[in-house]
Amino acid sequence: MESLKNKIDFVVLVTADKANVNGDPLDGNRPRTDYDGYGEISDVCIKRKIRNRMQDLGNNIFVQSDDRCDDHCGSLSERASKELKDIKEKDKYAEAACEKWLDVRSFGQVFAFKANKKGEGVSVGVRGPVSIHQAVSVSPVQIQSMQITKSVNGEPGEGKSSDTMGMKHMVNFGLYKIKGSVNVQLAEKTGFTDDDANVLKECLRTLFVNDASSARPEGSMEVYKLYWWQHNCKDGQYSSAKVHRSVKIELKNKDDMPKSVDDYVIQYDDSEIKGLNVEIIDGI
Repeated sequence: MESLKNKIDFVVLVTADKANVNGDPLDGNRPRTDYDGYGEISDVCIKRKIRNRMQDLGNNIFVQSDDRCDDHCGSLSERASKELKDIKEKDKYAEAACEKWLDVRSFGQVFAFKANKKGEGVSVGVRGPVSIHQAVSVSPVQIQSMQITKSVNGEPGEGKSSDTMGMKHMVNFGLYKIKGSVNVQLAEKTGFTDDDANVLKECLRTLFVNDASSARPEGSMEVYKLYWWQHNCKDGQYSSAKVHRSVKIELKNKDDMPKSVDDYVIQYDDSEIKGLNVEIIDGI
C-alpha cells in the first residue's frame, strides 16, 4: 500500500470535568499546570492514550502498557528480539519494525538495547511522521484537592485503621487544545499510509474510550470536537501554525471561571487558510 501523499493537520478539543487530566509525579500527582495556572497534558500522555486506542482497534503496538500486554513480552527489548531477532542490517531492521508496529511507523522509536553476551547490540532510530504538541488549557484551571483516608484492614489481625491519609486532586473544569500534524516526507520513510491516518483520526475521536480510572472516572474526560485538515500537497498549502490558529476560542465572560464548554465561544475562522478543506467531527 502506498504511503501518505498529502500533509495532515489536526486539532482536538478536550474537556475535563472533575478529573485529574495528567498528574505530575514531581508535584504530588497534582494535575499539571504552568506558572500562569494553565492546565497541561504532556505529549507522552497523549501518545499513550493513542497507542492504547490503536491496540483496541486491533493494531500491533510496540510500546505497550504492562496491563495491556498482548504478546507475553516483559520488555521492549524482549519484544524487539522476538520479532526482529534475525535482522542484522539497520535499515532493514527499521523497515521491519515500521511494517510490524503501527506506533513505530506513526511516532517513531529508538531501538537502543544492551549488547548480548556476544557483544551484539541494536541501536536504530526511526523518525515518525506524527507529531503531537503538549496540550494546554484555553483558560487557567482551578484545582481541587481532597484528603482521603484508609478505612479497611491492610493485614490480618489489624484493627480498622483510619490513620493512613492520602490526597486526591482534580481539575474542576478545563477545556484543552491538542494540536498535531502528519509529515509526508517522514511518512514515506516509515510507510505510514492513508489507512493509518484514518486509524489515527478514529483514535483521536475516541481518545478516552477504555481510559477510565479513579483519577478520571467514566465521563469526566471527553473529546468535544476534532478538526482534521488534509492538504492537497506534500508540504501543505499553509503552515501548521496558521492552520491550528484557525480554531479560535474565547470566554463569553472573561471575569467568570468556566464551568462547562458552553461558557466558551468556539469558532472556525478559515480566512487565512482559504481553500483548505476541514472535517469537523464530534467526539465520543
